[in-house]
Amino acid sequence: MKTRSDAELLGEYAENGVEPAFAELVARHTNLVYSAALRQVNSPDVAAEIAQRVFIGLAQGAQGLCRRLAMDASLAGWLCRSARNVSLNYRRDEFRRRSREGLAMENFDATSATDPEWERMRSVLDDAMSELDESDYDAIVMRFFRNQDFRSVGLSLGVTDDTAQKRVARAIEKLRGHLSRRGIPTTAAALSIVLAAKAVEAAPAGLTASICAAAALVQSAAKTSTAIAVSKSIAMTTLQKALVAAALATAVGTGVYEGRRASILEKQTAALASEHDSLTKQLQDAREEASRRVAAVQRQTVPASNQLPEIMKLRAQVTALRDQLAIVKPSDQDPTTGAVNSWLERVQKLKQRMAQRPDREIPEFHLLTDQDWLDAVRDVKQLETDADYDKAWGALRSAAKREFSSSVQDALHAYSRANNGGLPGDFAQLQPYFAKTLDDSILQGYEFSQPGTVVSKAGSLIDQNGNYYWSQLKIGPDSISSSDNTEDALHQAIQSYLAANNGQSLTDPAQLLPYVTTPVEKAALQKLIQDDGGR
Repeated sequence: MKTRSDAELLGEYAENGVEPAFAELVARHTNLVYSAALRQVNSPDVAAEIAQRVFIGLAQGAQGLCRRLAMDASLAGWLCRSARNVSLNYRRDEFRRRSREGLAMENFDATSATDPEWERMRSVLDDAMSELDESDYDAIVMRFFRNQDFRSVGLSLGVTDDTAQKRVARAIEKLRGHLSRRGIPTTAAALSIVLAAKAVEAAPAGLTASICAAAALVQSAAKTSTAIAVSKSIAMTTLQKALVAAALATAVGTGVYEGRRASILEKQTAALASEHDSLTKQLQDAREEASRRVAAVQRQTVPASNQLPEIMKLRAQVTALRDQLAIVKPSDQDPTTGAVNSWLERVQKLKQRMAQRPDREIPEFHLLTDQDWLDAVRDVKQLETDADYDKAWGALRSAAKREFSSSVQDALHAYSRANNGGLPGDFAQLQPYFAKTLDDSILQGYEFSQPGTVVSKAGSLIDQNGNYYWSQLKIGPDSISSSDNTEDALHQAIQSYLAANNGQSLTDPAQLLPYVTTPVEKAALQKLIQDDGGR
């Protein structure tokens, strides 16, 4: 069954008050929001309160927000920005409070002595990200904070997989520049690894249940204006109480005792007194409901008596594991180091495999960057089978074609600007406008179909399992497209071949001859054989 998007869940909650839908949103994003707050305030307790406030704000603004979201949209970016805004308000008010009390501020942003590079970055990461465009911000959050693949990122942003990958790469480069200006030099590849390994931390146990209970009270109390005031009192955290106290202190100091408002206050006192009894009763009912919800959650966490022996056994195993970890060097426990080593090992294995299979290389591979190699192995958790290598090879091929397409488009634009809107008709005219000179072996695979339009010559047939595949790339000043109708026509024949040959890859398109049955398939195969023979 297809996983429902964030926008769909929020719509169910906003329109019909479906609490399980909101609970799924909270469970899906609690770690993300908690980690975003923790980077700003460096206090687990305050970060938990900020996370609760963010989700309460989501519940209160659900109806307005869901009308602005596309059907497949993700809330990850919106939640991160909300966490940053609430954290900034907290830090500002905390600074003012400490200034009034004469407390020292040196320890407000104290950092741990471990992992200094991440500790330097975490304090400025969200500020640097706030300078990105909203689409770039959301792309980074979904790719590295939510660990989604490019297909999911593209679906949420309403773009293709390749466009999503390109947008993530550009957003990472922009973020790297913003961090460099803050005194934190790094590379795009290293930044990608650190974000994936460090950006999200597990929220405290029970925080999700607490948020869901608070949001449910907000929803139930939102039926009348009086009940809204009650829900705000119930959901109020320690952080909110501090803010309200500061606001009340300011109000008392500036206007309560002004003589010109004395008569107004007397009238308001009489009106408030009439509502006091009603508010008190509603507040008591809401508190009792909250107590019942908390008790229900606690009952769910109490183990049955027949589970106690197993729990005691597991606790003994945990103790033994902790003793083993105590003698491990700190560097061995660093998750960032483990992630870096894992990625680099897979990149090295992929390069070694490519050296053994030169037939899989294409000239465009010379355009690949270190980031492209890292992206190729990111979604392949291990490189053991031929299918694993084929998947990584497909990602490299797409990245190389994308790099070439971008180079051609940039050169076409440069030529047009220099020639009063004219367009080139061959590579001899276009060559001086490439930002980086392209090798002739790359250009030999392409030709101009018309001025300003570059198309690839006959390609290779490679299906999703690493077999042959035919497609034609078409690059214009304003668009990039590819056609692969041949693969669609021969899909059934390819599947029949794989089934009859135990999944063995094709080495020659003619091997499909016994498996084509319709005139359409025969015509497509004949064209493929002719194109492959003309390479």
